[in-house]
Amino acid sequence: MAEIGKGVTAGKLALNVQKRLSRAQEKVLQKLGKADETRDTAFEELVANFNKQMTEGSKVQRDLKAYLAAVKAMHDASRRLQDCLADMYEPDWFGKEEMDALVEDTDTLWLGYHQNLTDKSLLCMDTYLAQFPEIKARIAKRERKLVDFDSARHHFASLQKGKKKDEAKIAKAEEELGRAQKIFEELNVELQDELPVLWDSRVGVYVGTFQSLAGQQERFHKEMSKLSQNLNDVMTKLEEQRQLKKDATAATKKGDGAKSEEANHSESTSPAPKSSVTNGSDAELPPGFLYKVKAVHEYTATDNDELELKVGDAVLVLAFDNPDEQDDGWLLGVKESHWFQKKDISAKGVFPENFTQKV
Repeated sequence: MAEIGKGVTAGKLALNVQKRLSRAQEKVLQKLGKADETRDTAFEELVANFNKQMTEGSKVQRDLKAYLAAVKAMHDASRRLQDCLADMYEPDWFGKEEMDALVEDTDTLWLGYHQNLTDKSLLCMDTYLAQFPEIKARIAKRERKLVDFDSARHHFASLQKGKKKDEAKIAKAEEELGRAQKIFEELNVELQDELPVLWDSRVGVYVGTFQSLAGQQERFHKEMSKLSQNLNDVMTKLEEQRQLKKDATAATKKGDGAKSEEANHSESTSPAPKSSVTNGSDAELPPGFLYKVKAVHEYTATDNDELELKVGDAVLVLAFDNPDEQDDGWLLGVKESHWFQKKDISAKGVFPENFTQKV
């Protein structure tokens, strides 16, 4: 025989068993139609709303967790891809430091996004759903106490209708009926007050959860857009650097012979450089003027000391103050239009020679 647990007497155990048997017997009689059942359609509607609310909230919670898992998976994939790019990015490529900073900033942004979603959306749903198990247990207890009340009511009624009335039994049955009714009504009143409030609270919970989610998404995508634009800018500059190196190498391979041929052709088809620039006195020429060239390719400056060119721009080539500062394939000059308008060489800059042609 199993031992009776600590604090549980044999009498109490027997009473609990008797209650269960009485409830089972009462439910059978009610289903067979041999005993009437106390029904409360208003409360049944509250319970239906409660079950619907709990099901819907649990689904939102489950799908929100799945969304967070997807965010984490995207973060892991993004981090692996960014690390791959950073590892293969060579030190002499344009924007190496910017690239390393982009990788770190992107990882930090993903981490913050996941954490904010957890703290401000998922925890809100977790807190909301944490109250449902306790209320569900009280609803089940109310149902049991309602069966006890019906059972006590039927027992009391049967004793009163009996041919041989036992006043002692009737009094005891009446006392049990009163006690069962009090316990049931206390639970019933509490739940009738709480369930409508809980039902109405769902709107505020959903609003708070999804407003927070939308706000976090908006901030994340806004910051990610900036980082993506920065990455695109670095890649654009890297391609320009590659093209410049490619063009410079091609120009060097042509050799000095090709340069001489181009110069001879220019001299045979054009007036003297100096006269073409001045169209007047030597006082109109900028200091250190050598000759004039015309841009045949567009060039985007990549540094502060470089001159940006558009196809057709006329440039007055100047001598370097220190010849040692001149790199192969690069010239120093100022745009002709700027010089004639302002007589100022502060806007001078260097540019690739092979992007221009003497005139």
